[in-house]
Amino acid sequence: MNYKKFHEKSIETNAHKLQDLLLYNKSRKKIHHQGFRKDNMKVICTEKSQILATKLARALKTSVVEVKYSRFPDGEQYLITGELDDEMVIVGSVVDNDALVQLILLIDACENSDNQLILPYMGYARQDKRFHMGEPVSARAIAQVLSRGISEIITVNIHEKEVLKYFGMPARNISLAGDIGTYIKSLNLNNPLILAPDEGALSFAEHVASAGGWDVDHLEKTRLSGVEVKMTPKQLCATSRSVVIVDDIISTGGTIATASGMLYQQGAQDVFAACVHGVLTGGAYVHLIAAGIRDVICSDTIERGCSKISAAEKIAQTIKKTDSKNRKK
Repeated sequence: MNYKKFHEKSIETNAHKLQDLLLYNKSRKKIHHQGFRKDNMKVICTEKSQILATKLARALKTSVVEVKYSRFPDGEQYLITGELDDEMVIVGSVVDNDALVQLILLIDACENSDNQLILPYMGYARQDKRFHMGEPVSARAIAQVLSRGISEIITVNIHEKEVLKYFGMPARNISLAGDIGTYIKSLNLNNPLILAPDEGALSFAEHVASAGGWDVDHLEKTRLSGVEVKMTPKQLCATSRSVVIVDDIISTGGTIATASGMLYQQGAQDVFAACVHGVLTGGAYVHLIAAGIRDVICSDTIERGCSKISAAEKIAQTIKKTDSKNRKK
């Protein structure tokens, strides 16, 4: 295949799309708002972060740049953006390899702008160190790739904060623990017990619980035999109480599903599951509901049908604070 001719033909085919987008953006009337607004800033996003990016743009009182996505016949990804601005806020969760490549391409397309990258969910972040000889430090490799052409990065509840040091520019992490707590408050549960799945997640659970001044504990595993394990709250009793198991990520949901059954056996009234990142692999949502979880609550860092909490406002607040500090310098 003559790739050059193939590529030129593809560009020619998509040229009219860019022209339409440019005309569309130029024809849009700017709406004046009180408070924060930057007429030279726009938001742009990958396919997997469209809802969050739209909400973020509204919170920043700016517009979203439309992007057309397609593939070449050999499977390679292609994209073309509308009219960019001096400052771009690029939003893209790395939920799979296609999303990663798309984000890399989008960053490159914005090379003439001052770019701020929002990584709501960063895949590969859990491989933050070399556990065995011959392994890559995947989080470092991805961070270095995504740093090119970016002036600042914001992550949301990144699995390990140590990963931030791998980026080649200022990077900060924000937490949605308080937002999860606020949502739990809206459920009007009577004296809920906020439960971490293990001691490592206890700090996150404490931040969630602080929103309502609720009791907080973590699950403790007791091995009864070579194959049987019992899970109970370490200190507090779940009897006749609503229990909310909280964590930064729900992946397979296996531990939470097992804990749910045991909590009901111990007399829990209801069991909920809440997290920031609803990875929900391998039928995890159905598995959790089948295990008796009354509701699964997650944010839109990974856009799901159960995304009941948005990271948009917290991200917008962080961007505004950063902009305010930069203007004072």
